[in-house]
Amino acid sequence: MKKSFLMFLFFLVLFLGGDSFQTQAKKKTKDSYKLVFCDEFNLSDGSQPDTAIWSRCQRYNSQWNRWVSDSKDVIYIKRGKLVCRAIPNSNEKGDTAKMLTGAIWTRNKYAFQYGRLLVRMKTNVITGNFPAAWLGRQQKDGNKAPYGEIDVVEMFGSKQESNHNIHTQYTLDNPKHGLRTSFKHDVDVTKWHVYGIEWTPKYVKWLVDGRLVGIYYKSSDKELLKKHQWTFDDKFFILLNQSVGTGAHGMIPDITKTYETKFDWIRVYQKK
Repeated sequence: MKKSFLMFLFFLVLFLGGDSFQTQAKKKTKDSYKLVFCDEFNLSDGSQPDTAIWSRCQRYNSQWNRWVSDSKDVIYIKRGKLVCRAIPNSNEKGDTAKMLTGAIWTRNKYAFQYGRLLVRMKTNVITGNFPAAWLGRQQKDGNKAPYGEIDVVEMFGSKQESNHNIHTQYTLDNPKHGLRTSFKHDVDVTKWHVYGIEWTPKYVKWLVDGRLVGIYYKSSDKELLKKHQWTFDDKFFILLNQSVGTGAHGMIPDITKTYETKFDWIRVYQKK
């Protein structure tokens, strides 16, 4: 009698499990994504990134772009990887930058709205290290829209962790906003990992090797929305860069050393 009961339970679980699997498969098909953009960086050694997709970022006064350079020594392809570097400035005569740093973007060449972005990368762990893969809002016809920035991943100094941040016009205007806009994940950044986001009209999720590490939601508060708590219903372009800190938060760069981040590939998926 006991054996018969156990056999009954076994087949019941098997039957329900199969039904559950079919249901999950249907959901997966319904929620499936297709590849809409990618760069595998499979050009010959010494090549520059594909100019149909990427441009060099311009130098301004922000921490990440204050020393951006067009030098081929800070951006190039090697062994199927994009190499981004920050190096001592010893060759650029007349340039007052203490270092030369590499940064590229898809601004005015490729931008997307909603989807999944994945990037496989690794970096070194020198004090002051500050590389990133992130998204910036594509401006239309020179019009200045409310600020929006999605940091897919950033690394800070010699910390063995990935950082994931988001910025809106509201968070910039209100430093003491009280919203959860930053997340971090313990990981060996010197090894290859896949960092990603899932971006929808309602939230942005961050993932490391498929593991969820944080979510930022669009508010249901109309007053917050009027103040631009959510500025992500527009197209954004991609940025990849290697920079160094300015000294804040212990991010003191060693301007005598070479900083290097490698990107294996980057891919964007959107729902079918």
